[in-house]
Amino acid sequence: MADPDVQSILEQTRKLHRDRASAGSEFVPGVTPILPSGAVLDEDDRAALVEQALEMRIASGAQALLFERKFARTIGVRKAHLTNSGSSANLLALSSLAVPELEDRRLRPGDEVITVAAGFPTTVNPIIQCGLVPVFVDVDLATYNTTVERIEAALTPRTKVIMLAHTLGNPFPVAEVAELAAQHDLFLIEDNCDAVLSTYQGRNTGTFGDYATVSFYPAHHLTTGEGGCVLTNTLELARITESMRDWGRDCWCEPGEDNKCLKRFNYQMGDLPHGYDHKYIFSHVGYNLKATDIQAALGLTQLAKLPDFVAARKRNWQRLRDGLDGVPGLLLPEATPGSDPSWFGFVITLTDDAPFSRPELVDFLTARRIGTRLLFAGNLTRHPAYRHETYRVSGELTNSDIITDRTFWIGVYPGITGEMVDYMVASLREFVAKPH
Repeated sequence: MADPDVQSILEQTRKLHRDRASAGSEFVPGVTPILPSGAVLDEDDRAALVEQALEMRIASGAQALLFERKFARTIGVRKAHLTNSGSSANLLALSSLAVPELEDRRLRPGDEVITVAAGFPTTVNPIIQCGLVPVFVDVDLATYNTTVERIEAALTPRTKVIMLAHTLGNPFPVAEVAELAAQHDLFLIEDNCDAVLSTYQGRNTGTFGDYATVSFYPAHHLTTGEGGCVLTNTLELARITESMRDWGRDCWCEPGEDNKCLKRFNYQMGDLPHGYDHKYIFSHVGYNLKATDIQAALGLTQLAKLPDFVAARKRNWQRLRDGLDGVPGLLLPEATPGSDPSWFGFVITLTDDAPFSRPELVDFLTARRIGTRLLFAGNLTRHPAYRHETYRVSGELTNSDIITDRTFWIGVYPGITGEMVDYMVASLREFVAKPH
């Protein structure tokens, strides 16, 4: 039976949310900020967080397990492993490919990982952190993804992994990349952080690779506050991933569970004495990258709204695309052929003959309270963090440099209304039309 005191607090929590949400919700052009991204939270989300705190569910437990199962079903994979961030998810996925039981396919120091130069650092940093060598390829403008041809040209005998993000929700040609990976016995990791429920050839992104990763940071499609996830269809990899996430332990009992195997004190592994407690036998050099039930409870209420979130993103993106069609000086984005993106943002590149600069345009939008972001790090090889790191570049990075110099994006997240989209379109058109 529900605790009446808890239910009373939860109802007060819901009322508090409704009261705050109703205050100051009117959009005032030029006054109300239009953020490029953000979490959309309702009374169910707030109540879920408070309920977990009231019940003192402060570690990983039943809520985390339930979220993993529901999210795996939502994406269409067999296993999902909740983590404390999307960055940790990338690190976990790549680290899990370096374990001895993968034998000849095991990643070793100096092996190469093909990725793009124009992206976010946390796709690349785990490559370096694992002692591997990033191999950077260029992307196309308009889709902002790389091509199978560029990847194939980058292959060497040391290539072991292809690790790519679906840029701003726009899928790279993942079926063809997966086929190339299979032909060369390579692992494929999809960084699906910006593309939850994007599809390619009618199939969800995140289901093509050996691994996919997701971020639940507030900017993304759904949020757990901080948080992330590793997805896989391969049970062997799922077992390794769970161990690597959970300190490297060999035991597969869930939190609060004991002796699921019915032989907890009947193991003999390594040089340990026979009967050593299986919960304290470690078969991998792992981490602790788990998330809490508080985070998972928020994820569950967010997951229920995900279809509506995705529909809003698509609707806002298309309204921007239609409204800005034909505006001179702006190269507008295009969906990858065969895809249906769950858009993260609306990306714009200034053409080479534009009579204005990106700083001028961004400053104009900022003055109108329209938030912008650059396309993440642009060309990562130009950043000081990688100056002394080992990497290789395949081909030219011409478009990555153009992105660094002339590209930015604006928001499409569900907190942006149609009125806000129209204001963004009008503002961009006004700026381009004025003398420069």
